[in-house]
Amino acid sequence: MKKLFALLMIMLLVAGCGNNNSNPADGGSNEPASNVLRVGMECDYAPFNWTQVTDSDTAVAISSVDYADGYDVVIASKLAEALGMEVQIVKTDWDSLIPSLNAGAIDCIIAGMTETPERAEAVNFTTPYYESDMVVIVKADSDLVNITSIQELSGRNVLGQINTTYDDVIEQIEGVNHMTPLATYPRMILSLQAGEADAITAELPVANGVVAANPDLAIVRFAEGQGFVVDTSVSIAVAKENTELLNNLQNALNNISQEERLQIMEDAVNRQPSVEE
Repeated sequence: MKKLFALLMIMLLVAGCGNNNSNPADGGSNEPASNVLRVGMECDYAPFNWTQVTDSDTAVAISSVDYADGYDVVIASKLAEALGMEVQIVKTDWDSLIPSLNAGAIDCIIAGMTETPERAEAVNFTTPYYESDMVVIVKADSDLVNITSIQELSGRNVLGQINTTYDDVIEQIEGVNHMTPLATYPRMILSLQAGEADAITAELPVANGVVAANPDLAIVRFAEGQGFVVDTSVSIAVAKENTELLNNLQNALNNISQEERLQIMEDAVNRQPSVEE
């Protein structure tokens, strides 16, 4: 009887160990599936990425009720497909993206992120997957609409997004009233529309999308040599130790032509929701 009891206990223990490989949603292991590419992004930075409540051919579910879409989502989907993986979009606050990557909560960042020396110390980057120009957005009826130099913003309230080059470049304007940066881009747009900010910084594709969705706003592009001095390229970030994924993503990225990248951005700008939506 004792031998039978011991045998039953061993069988129960073995069965219990097997449950550790179950789906995390069922209370099992939190280890990611090997065929899933977990991509971190804000889902709040159109046209690169945004959140919507409807499904579409380009959207990816991020919860039971929300979907992510945008340039970054399409690029992520294409890269995952090239690697024979399923894409999973992980909605993550901007300031938490690199910590989440290094903590293993996500596999890569595709979020309109520019490589900087400080970021390169923490993570590795692919070559840029998109490049643009830095501009500002103002109200369509503002006296700033026709300026040609960033120095004509001297004395004005200029707003950027926290911990981004959008905020850093404002210091290049002499005598500017550098407003306290905000956490998200939609909040910046609302601040401009409310008259709190006279201008907000933006990359050109972002500005194109904002103005397309908000006819009360306008883009200011500067004359050659009179604009911001800044790197506006964006790259994919991968953890330092994950060189295999970095190389695989780079190889897949190399197969997306410049023409296709531009078309993906144009399509994203045309379908992005307005701030109110």
